Amino acid sequence: MQIAAYFASLDPINLFKSLPGGVAQGVVWGVMALGVYITFRLLDIADLTVDGSFTTGGAVTAMLILGGCPAWAAILAAILAGMLAGVCTGLLHTRLGIPAILAGILTQFALYSINLHIMGMAANKSVNPDKFPVFISSRHVPAAILTGVLIAAVIVAALYWYFGTEQGSALRATGSNPAMSRALGINIDSMKVLGLGLSNALVALAGGLMTQYQGFADINMGRGSIVIGLAAVIIGEVVCGAVFRKGSNFAVRLGFIIVGGILYYMVMTAILWLKLNSNDLKLFTAVIVAVFLAVPYLQAQSKSSFKLAGKRGRAAEKEDGAHA
Repeated sequence: MQIAAYFASLDPINLFKSLPGGVAQGVVWGVMALGVYITFRLLDIADLTVDGSFTTGGAVTAMLILGGCPAWAAILAAILAGMLAGVCTGLLHTRLGIPAILAGILTQFALYSINLHIMGMAANKSVNPDKFPVFISSRHVPAAILTGVLIAAVIVAALYWYFGTEQGSALRATGSNPAMSRALGINIDSMKVLGLGLSNALVALAGGLMTQYQGFADINMGRGSIVIGLAAVIIGEVVCGAVFRKGSNFAVRLGFIIVGGILYYMVMTAILWLKLNSNDLKLFTAVIVAVFLAVPYLQAQSKSSFKLAGKRGRAAEKEDGAHA
């Protein structure tokens, strides 16, 4: 009876009404995931700076808009602030010899205090869309989705062009094979600093957009960003692989990172609709990431020639036993 009452209390109409908001937020998180993709996939670095630089982008955006700056100028300043945070992590790693993951943790740790100072030692700052013009707002979800998709498309196109240039190709080569890149005369330290700066610039951009969308910046708004970014990257890659089984070009893969962010947030929206405890969202996120991380590995294992040979051998043994 309790189970029947539980399902009876779920209103599908409420789910459909909340999905557009999930899409709008998913696009923003997809932009953030593009930054994570640069370090995680292209540079092969687990950068934890993003939990702090996402908040930095939001804090800078909020304070500048409150100070009278136009939204576009606030976003540009947020991008610059995020880039500086990434460069700081890069210098800690390349100049001081600190492992990349620890360098990211140190920068993230420092950014908590820096973000508080940016926001005047306040835990949050409100940006009322009725008083200040913003790019996107939760009060106009369809317009927010359209604006977010346009911004994401421009970023994907810019990244596709950049990583086709000589410098972009050198950055990709650095993550793929550092030893060979060094032998070819590429300054891999400079490429790592550049990549971390570019990555966190995109993360801060997403933080600025999220501040405008939700109408406030909070000191904890970036907590767990790295996991959400990884979820979007992994989901996007798995879906892209399922759609384009024979492979796809770099631009398509970048586009599916945005799709991954949207799908992730739609799943989160459905979980909230199911009236599950919101405190368990991080648990669900961890499960989703683990599942999608395991899918490519399990697919590869199922296609392994050794495994197939083993299955055939066992089948042959069973047939021989049956004949005997």
